[in-house]
Amino acid sequence: MGAAAAGITVAVDAMGGDNAPDAVVQGAVGWNHDSAPPRILLVGRGEAIEAALARHVDAGRMAEVRSRVDIVHAAEVVEMDEHPAQAVRAKRDSSIVRACELVASGRAQAVVSAGNSGAVLAAALFTVKRIPGVARPAIGALLPGLDERRTFLLDVGANADVRPEWLAQFAVMGSVHAREMMGVAEPRVALLSNGEEPGKGSALIQAAHPLLAAAPIRFTGNVEGRELLNGVCDVAVTDGFTGNIALKTAEGVGEYLFTVLRNEARESRRAMLGGLLLKPRLRAIRDRVDYRATGGALLLGVAGEVVIAHGRSDATAIDNAIRVARTAAERNVSGVIAAAMPRQPEPAGVAPTEELP
Repeated sequence: MGAAAAGITVAVDAMGGDNAPDAVVQGAVGWNHDSAPPRILLVGRGEAIEAALARHVDAGRMAEVRSRVDIVHAAEVVEMDEHPAQAVRAKRDSSIVRACELVASGRAQAVVSAGNSGAVLAAALFTVKRIPGVARPAIGALLPGLDERRTFLLDVGANADVRPEWLAQFAVMGSVHAREMMGVAEPRVALLSNGEEPGKGSALIQAAHPLLAAAPIRFTGNVEGRELLNGVCDVAVTDGFTGNIALKTAEGVGEYLFTVLRNEARESRRAMLGGLLLKPRLRAIRDRVDYRATGGALLLGVAGEVVIAHGRSDATAIDNAIRVARTAAERNVSGVIAAAMPRQPEPAGVAPTEELP
């Protein structure tokens, strides 16, 4: 990344995720191949972070790491099984809340967390706040495709129940993401349904269809689940319940296929030889579907760059999530979304942030 990255500071929730703090700390200092890494604020229990640094940073690199990494102490941790909004209200000194506060105050330009995703959403709403006019933020995920083009699916978990107008807002935000983060000049935006015809789908999908058609996007109509990996659209819009199931199903199918191939390759000497010949190509395919390579997903609709990483993130995933956060900060994705949202009063009937999940 260019010299501009040197001016970016990323707050990292060091206590978030199944493998924290070690994997988070290791990933946060993994820039030895990067000529202009961002400044890192590791947020969490200071003693635990110090111990992780000692375990994962060679003595020869420690001075360099200390010049680019600061520790921001936060005494509390929001656990993965806690109720998000309740935990955020009760644990104001948690690593998730403190990390988001650093973005809200301007001390950091982006935040990364592999912790409780609902708590990240709640903390961002409490501190960073929504973009004016956005009813609900959405979480997006990149799905692999048959070629280099990928599909951005949203929402994948922030909103289990939505309204038609929210799906139209997701479409606008997803279109901005595709332009700014994926480099697609004119993103094709589709609505996930059980049929391609405009009249297909639930009452929600049928009501949302004309709203997406009228939105300032390149709307291409409905898309079926079987086409999400075929590259027929750049952005696919759905509610968080359906999107999360679609994402987890795709992940599960990918893991299943690679497990079956691996097991079959061990069945005979001939199969093992074939497996060895195919291994380089299979590794390339695996890398395309590996969530660690994507790193994390932007929380779209909040007035700052918030990246939610997979709860199982290892050091590689955290390193790549920080890259996503840095790129989003450099390109001011949240600012572009704010400019793209139609000017309108605050949405009626939206619950206060304290009541959001």
